[in-house]
Parts: sequence; structure tokens; C-alpha cells
Amino acid sequence: MKKRFLIILLIFASNLIYSQNCSCSDIFVWLKETIEKNDAGFQYVIDQKGEVEYKKHSNTYTEKVKSITDKDQCAEALSEWLRFFRKWHLWFGVNIDNDIKANFSQADIEKIKKQFENWETYPYQEKEFNTYISKIIEPRLEGIWTTSPYTIGVRKIKDEYIGFIIEADGIYWSKSQVKFKIKNENGKLTATYFMQDHSAKEINEVELLGNNYLQMDWITLKRVNSIFPSDKSLDLYFKFLTTDIPMFEILNENTAILRIPTFDLSAKKNIDSIITANQHIITTTENLIIDLRNNGGGSDYCFEKLLPLIYTNPIRTVGVEYLSTTQNNKRMEEFINDNNFSEEEKKWAKEGLEKLNKRIGAFVNLDSTNVTIETFDTIYPYPRSVGIIINEGNGSTTEQFLLAAKQSKKVKLFGTTTLGVLDISNMYFINPPCSDYKLGYSLTRSQRIPGFTIDDKGIQPDYYIDKTISKYEWIDFVNKILSKQ
Repeated sequence: MKKRFLIILLIFASNLIYSQNCSCSDIFVWLKETIEKNDAGFQYVIDQKGEVEYKKHSNTYTEKVKSITDKDQCAEALSEWLRFFRKWHLWFGVNIDNDIKANFSQADIEKIKKQFENWETYPYQEKEFNTYISKIIEPRLEGIWTTSPYTIGVRKIKDEYIGFIIEADGIYWSKSQVKFKIKNENGKLTATYFMQDHSAKEINEVELLGNNYLQMDWITLKRVNSIFPSDKSLDLYFKFLTTDIPMFEILNENTAILRIPTFDLSAKKNIDSIITANQHIITTTENLIIDLRNNGGGSDYCFEKLLPLIYTNPIRTVGVEYLSTTQNNKRMEEFINDNNFSEEEKKWAKEGLEKLNKRIGAFVNLDSTNVTIETFDTIYPYPRSVGIIINEGNGSTTEQFLLAAKQSKKVKLFGTTTLGVLDISNMYFINPPCSDYKLGYSLTRSQRIPGFTIDDKGIQPDYYIDKTISKYEWIDFVNKILSKQ
């Protein structure tokens, strides 16, 4: 069985007995012990930084958490402690449910609304405002914009632009409340943006892109009224940027483009479906662009149908070793009982669990070899050139895909260096004794260590796209390079 290394988010309750009202100090003791015994990257970091530095770091936080009683502050402090080991594939935070309306009672909703009932408002009158913006003849910040779940009006008042709610969730934000303010300071647009909880976030980069898009740092707004002539490159860029599902477009007669925003396991069905539906076009078109920007990873199973289409050479993959502990091996038990996986996959898990249980405390290679070599029966003549667009938002499984894809003679990487989060991987999420929190740590380490490490380095592009090329022009840039080859 050809195995890929899944990142599976599974949760189990700790069998340790603690009070449900445990203190931040109690949680820290549990967290420290859990990481020391179970995280696959713990000893690797200790070997690099030393026991002395680790003890010094831990002693600082032992004292720090004694005075913390607030749940959020505790989570923040313990998350800071974890950063001693690495930035990614390691997480601690408050266990919250994002589905507000489904889980809040009417009393909760009214309490939240009352909390913000005196928030600053703009005297929005729908008819008057629509009449005003209908007279705008050149694109500017004023107008009606949307960014899910908000519809926002923008109007210039004296020396600043006020963004006010037209439609929102009706809980944290209500009609007419001021959502952001934009100022022009020495020719540069800056903003104060109010988050869901109305806390202020200062934004130093605000830009009107083309006629119909407003970019404020990580926030993208699209104009819905008044709409001016659009730019094809911008429309495609924002269409791809905001999609949650894979998309396929024919750019021109020589180039097709596949956008994959995530390799999350839940996306596998959609990824497979769009590749199958467009396989004939892909394999009869000169160039293929694969846009992976901000694809943070997920499961290696998600790119199984994509690799054969860009394949030329046998693909060598250096495997991982699993840290075997009683707690970590529960992941395999959960895997065996998960009906989302095939009998063949469950068989692999059962065999793996047997190997792991025989070597508690050791790193275990579940494969018969350190390196697997994958070949396919067909090398398609088309696409002849494949350009994969990457950036600093790519990590984990996406980087694993890139390591495989770039072994093809057809493939070149375009963009900026990836995040660099692959050497210590396969995250596992568990509940601490106090269920108010959740911990995610890693089960495996790559056998590429130390000869070829990715963490904190990333994967570099073959063609660096510098800042003089706007992000919405990247696709055109890649297409021009591919068309010249």
C-alpha cells in the first residue's frame, strides 16, 4: 500500500484526573509533561538549544503563570512557552466553537448586542446614500463594499473615510455601526479596523486595486455599488484569492490554470472531481499553471490525482518516523475506527499500531524502507510546461507536494519562499484535563533531518517574483514565462 503521511485532527480526552477548575499552573504542568513525553520535535530542539536554556525558559513561565487567572491570558502565556520549540505544527489555545448562532442562547445574543449598543454609528439612510453614490463617476473609496459576512458603506466625512455596516451578523455588529476608518497620511492610506469583538486593529497598508477592489492588509473588499469597468487580471486574482474550493479556468488557447486553496482532507473530493472533469483539457493544453498561494497544507491524499498529470521522473520521498508513546498511539486506534478511511488504509493502521506498541519510547519507521520511489505508467506529452505559484502561505502538506512535483522535468516554481513547516509534522489535537483548552502537537519527524531541512527555511522558487510585480499580475507573469519555453 502506498502511504502518505496524513495530518489528522483527532481529539481524545485525557485519562489523567484533574479538577475541571484547575489553575493555569496546573495546566502548565500538564502541558510541559505532555510535550516532553510525546512531541516528536522536543528532543531535536533540546539537542540544538540545550537543557540549560530549556530549564531557564520553563522556570520563567512557571513563575509567570502563577498569577494568571484569566483563561485567554493563560492560553497566550502557554502558547508563548511552546514557541521555544518551533513556530508551527505546535499549538495551544482556548477551545471555542466558531458557530456563534448555533451555540449562543437568545440571552447570550442579547447580552452581546447590549455590550455594543452605544458603539459609534453613521447616520445611514439607504435611499439618500444610494442617490449619493450613483453620482460618482470615477472609482474612489466611497461606495458599497462586501467582505463576508459584512456589507459595508464607505463615505468621506471631512478628512477621513468612514466604513459603516449595512448588513452584518446582527450579533456583534448592527446596521450603521462604524466598522473602520481610513485616513490619508502624507499620501499613504492607513486604517483603523474594528474586529468582531470591536477591538481596534491598526492597518498600515490600504490600497484601491483597480476599480472595484479595496485591500486592507488581510482584508479584501469587493465593490458592489457603484461598479466600474473591471480588470480581467484583478477579477481572476480575487476570484482565486477568496475561493474555498478548487477552481479551473482556461486562460487562453495555450494555458490552463488550476487553483487549489487547500489540501485539507475535506477538500479531496472536490479536488479529485475538478481534476477528473478537466483531465482531457489539462493533457491536451501546452501549459498548466497551478496556483497554490496561501494553501497551508492538509493531507497528502489530496494531491494523488494531480501528480500523475505532471509526472516525468520517478518520485523519491524520504519518509518519517513516528514517536511511539501510549498517548501518541491512540491516533492509530482512532484511525482504525474512522469510517472515512478504506479497509486497506485501516489495515495499514493496524499493522502500524502493532509495530508502535512493540517499541514504546522509540522513533519507529512504519515503512520497510527510508525512501519510497513512486512511478506512474504514463508520461503525458501535455502539459509541456507546468508553473506552480507559491508564497509564504504554503506549508506542511503543500511543501510535501512541492518536493514531489519539482522532481518533474516539466515543473518550475514561481513566487516567494514558502513558510518552512514540514520536518516535524503530523499534528494531533487533544484536550487537556480542563476542557477549556486544546493542544496540538506533532507525532513524526522527517528522516531528511539533518541533511535536508525545510523548517524555518522554506522551499525557494525557481523564479522569484519580486515586489515590483503586483500580486494580481503573478498569473500573467507565469504565463509569459511558460509561453516562451
